[in-house]
Amino acid sequence: HVQLVESGGDSAQTGGSPRLSCVVSPDSVNDICLAWFRQVPGKEREGISVLAIDGTIRYADAVEGRFTISKDSAENTLYLQMTSLKPEDTARYFCAAEEHCGAAVGANLWLSGAEFGSWGQGTQVTVS
Repeated sequence: HVQLVESGGDSAQTGGSPRLSCVVSPDSVNDICLAWFRQVPGKEREGISVLAIDGTIRYADAVEGRFTISKDSAENTLYLQMTSLKPEDTARYFCAAEEHCGAAVGANLWLSGAEFGSWGQGTQVTVS
């Protein structure tokens, strides 16, 4: 079972550029599909970005051009570089993993998160 531990969340200013990290174990970041989601209490979970095993990357419209997903194989860590933060980016951010997600990515079904079976505990980002 994949374990995911997020960090990097904190209070940030509008326009800021924090980076979130998600340490993955025991699977390699190169062997699984990884994604970032966020959720605000009382609202549905929102897909942010996905990084498929073949390197395909997708972003939600809300963050396209502002956020960048990446991974470091040596650190076995997934990252989310956030830039040009807005107050509406305030949320708890989660990383998620699944063995395969190519079909879901191709059909744009990854956004709901239903395809992902492993989740971290999340890290809070508050933008003011």
